[in-house]
Amino acid sequence: MREFPPNRIGVFDSGIGGLTVLRELYRQLPKESIIYCADSARLPYGNRSPEEILQFVREILTWMNIEGVKMIVMACNTSSALALDTVRSEFSLPILGLILPGARAAVRAGKRIGVIATPATAASNAYRQAIQEIDATAKVWQVGCPQFVPLIEQNRIHDPYTLDVARQYLEPLLEQKIDTLVYGCTHYRHLSTVLQKILPTSIEIIDPAQYVVAAAEQELELMGLKNNSTSLPTRFCVTGSSEKFAQLSRQWLGCTPVVEKVSLQVSSTIKMTLESRE
Repeated sequence: MREFPPNRIGVFDSGIGGLTVLRELYRQLPKESIIYCADSARLPYGNRSPEEILQFVREILTWMNIEGVKMIVMACNTSSALALDTVRSEFSLPILGLILPGARAAVRAGKRIGVIATPATAASNAYRQAIQEIDATAKVWQVGCPQFVPLIEQNRIHDPYTLDVARQYLEPLLEQKIDTLVYGCTHYRHLSTVLQKILPTSIEIIDPAQYVVAAAEQELELMGLKNNSTSLPTRFCVTGSSEKFAQLSRQWLGCTPVVEKVSLQVSSTIKMTLESRE
């Protein structure tokens, strides 16, 4: 097993969606070093069962723990909705999810809140519950958008078909006269130019990526783990095609990253060792 500096932040998603969180980390915490894992071999997460999602997240966190990260940011709303509470009780690392930071920002923005998300996140009611725990008077409508992630991962953002699909997904929210829209999936920020063609300018858009990174900064400061020296180059790892990920991510990163293909399967001996440390 190769050794890496134990001061990286671990970030993971099923694909390129989490790059929106990565870019926020670059903007808000430029001195932090990061390892980004895309579980693209099992994309999309949004159509998976809760049991599958939990298993995938456990495997990713175990792998990141072995790599020596100091914090993990779930750059995936589906994982945050279905697995965060469970894995926080199983791992000693600080683990941040997107739901609560996004919900807090949405409540500050409006009272009639629409959420577009993967089917699994929408079915979990995670955003509605989080928003109404903060403000019981807030109205929340959630729409599952099963086609968005595949279209983004296929780089079909500017296809006329994608605009048609977006209109269908947003129509029921617009009928409810929402004043706020939450990106309930990190992939969806990649569709911002498409969604802006449909949404009235009066609707405030909430991207939880911005707020989870702000929460990460607070956590790092509280724990005395914030890095104040020079950052290391980001390490990109995927479970699927490294070539495809590099090609897709180029337009969002402004460069072609060096990408490693990794396996998330770890031996039972290593798992037992990690469990004994928790």
